[in-house]
Amino acid sequence: MAFQKAMAGIYIHVPFCASRCIYCGFYSTTRNDLRQRYVDAVCREMQLRQDYLKEPPRTIYIGGGTPSQLSSAQLQQLFRALDVSQAEEVTIECNPDDVTPALVATLAQLPVNRVSMGAQTFSDERLHFFRRRHTASQVVEAVGRLRDAGIHHVSIDLMYGFPGETLEEWHRDIDGALALGVEHLSAYALMYEEGTPLYRLLEQGQVQELDEELSLQMYSALIDRLCAAGYEHYEISNFATPGHRSRHNSSYWNQTPYLGLGAAAHSFDVASRQWNVDDVEAYISGVESGQLQIEREVLDRDTRYNDIVMTALRTCEGLDLDILLPDEQDYCLQQAQRFLSDGLLRTENRHLILTRRGLFVSNMVMSDLMRV
Repeated sequence: MAFQKAMAGIYIHVPFCASRCIYCGFYSTTRNDLRQRYVDAVCREMQLRQDYLKEPPRTIYIGGGTPSQLSSAQLQQLFRALDVSQAEEVTIECNPDDVTPALVATLAQLPVNRVSMGAQTFSDERLHFFRRRHTASQVVEAVGRLRDAGIHHVSIDLMYGFPGETLEEWHRDIDGALALGVEHLSAYALMYEEGTPLYRLLEQGQVQELDEELSLQMYSALIDRLCAAGYEHYEISNFATPGHRSRHNSSYWNQTPYLGLGAAAHSFDVASRQWNVDDVEAYISGVESGQLQIEREVLDRDTRYNDIVMTALRTCEGLDLDILLPDEQDYCLQQAQRFLSDGLLRTENRHLILTRRGLFVSNMVMSDLMRV
């Protein structure tokens, strides 16, 4: 498989949270007493892995967990260790209730030009049930503070498909997001991740999954409302006003190399994937001893083909057939014929692209194009 030269990115995982949401399946911890040793370790890992990327990063993304739980001094320490000389996009995730005047003042001093916040819903009742720490009004306040500080690329996350949620309630959440005028919006159906408190509630019969047909209606309403408001639907779950797509997240969908720093962070160099140990104390100890605990998977040809199919078809540009080898193109087009005939895929300029109908069965289409 032939890949075009791509610009590199850095992802820093900050796994600390003041409390855990009941639906969250990402690696995080409430061991905030380890924050300073962890920041020291991440800065040290940058030094140990400085040759991983062949060029300064074009995108930097600090995610979590809750990066906004770090102190001003700790955030400044991270950025002193980073090479931001060629960074075009620098994103940090924040909890809305963490966006205080003090945090905003710190961000204004740093090369941050994009903030992503987990709003999830504008229902205070649901926020409380899912153990979110913020209120709906704090989302509005946070966006206003960021605007006042000169940060004009703000993204929020929404979730839909809550137990008992109605289509009318979902429309109210979309109204809340549109009223903020944010430049970027990500929206995800609620998932019941095994091992989470929410999953246990499902097993105990205390909550029920939303009807699949209603969930599809919510996704359809999301597309209609945001596109009518001028947003580009550039990836299955992501929408942006023109010029405000997430460059960093786009790297995950177009095979761009990236370096992941911190506990549980993943890296990708086209030929292989690597991931750090998903334990904060083990990660810190390893870095402090100079022995990084990293696992590595070398990607064979079929895995690389499957990866590009799965990621490229998520985007509005679709899968560029010309980056596939000739036999891969033949296989892909052969597998795609029934979806082209059924109107789930279309072709444009040698690209395979999901149609509006295809978006609703994207997993099925992608899996049928893969090699097993």
